[in-house]
Amino acid sequence: MSKQVILIVEDEHKIADILVEYLQSHGYETVYFDHGSEVESWLKQHPVDLVLLDVMLPDADGMQLCQAIRKFSQVPIMMLTARVEEIDRILGLELGADDYMCKPFSPREVVARVKALLRRAQPAVEQQSYWQLDEERYQVHYAGVDADLSAVEFEILRALSETPGRILSRAQLIDNIYHDHRIVSDRTIDSHIKKLRQKLAAAFGEAEWIHSVYGVGYKFVEPVPETESETEKETIS
Repeated sequence: MSKQVILIVEDEHKIADILVEYLQSHGYETVYFDHGSEVESWLKQHPVDLVLLDVMLPDADGMQLCQAIRKFSQVPIMMLTARVEEIDRILGLELGADDYMCKPFSPREVVARVKALLRRAQPAVEQQSYWQLDEERYQVHYAGVDADLSAVEFEILRALSETPGRILSRAQLIDNIYHDHRIVSDRTIDSHIKKLRQKLAAAFGEAEWIHSVYGVGYKFVEPVPETESETEKETIS
């Protein structure tokens, strides 16, 4: 699975470095510009999944650049700015921005909002080969059966299933789930995953969806219906 690409347009190098570090640690690929003059032409040649766009650039107006991008692309755009006046936020959204973050901000919150924007750009129900996540009902559907999950359990399953096979540490799961910066222990995550596993097993059988990787974290393995598993065995043999 190819990584989603985030374009960062930010003239403050310290802020940009932090954003790059956090986004890359969460599995995204990043491209960085510290100016705005070449962004429009670059985007026309290099599509990305989301743009983080500073409003006040040394050689360009971020809002005008946002408006220009909207003429040829519907890529999600999050504006970054030191302006706090309501009129600036409204103007940015009216020009085509999808979200707005005022400085100073938490990089964890930026990552959380990036994920929300990327999800919003996709269908609300994520269709997998044989299973679905239903964001509106906090349910997982598999083989004709529904399982109700808590909000935290749902977010854990979504975070892990976004990159099947990739190991996420407990700290990464905390960043994905808790956006209010509360202090959460590793044991809390382990407890939620234990309950999630129990619900999945009770609804869908004993096949393991979530695997523990000792000393590292957890990974998701996509479920395969028994009928297909049997077919594959017959084909292989």
